[in-house]
Amino acid sequence: MPWKIKEADWKLLSQLRINALERLCLRILSEIEHINTNHAISAHQRYAEIYQVIQCRDKEIAQTFDDHRRSTALNELAAIQSQGLLPPEEFQSLSQETRDAISWVGRV
Repeated sequence: MPWKIKEADWKLLSQLRINALERLCLRILSEIEHINTNHAISAHQRYAEIYQVIQCRDKEIAQTFDDHRRSTALNELAAIQSQGLLPPEEFQSLSQETRDAISWVGRV
């Protein structure tokens, strides 16, 4: 079943994705900070772990945020939701139809 995002939700997505990207970046920076403050391992080991985190997380960011088009908006929202980047109050700001579609897309 092809789902289309409502105009109001499409406009709202512009702000939601900025918030979600900010949350994801803060999560990544926190992960990096945790690695960097682990002085039980060498600076080189910390660097290598941080490098791996950045490579992995960069792929996550790209998969979630780099294909921002109206035709992929529901998939983007489902990905944002599945990563815990869409708090309940923001999720509730979307129309019921879009929330249902996100839930359906997230299960596929």
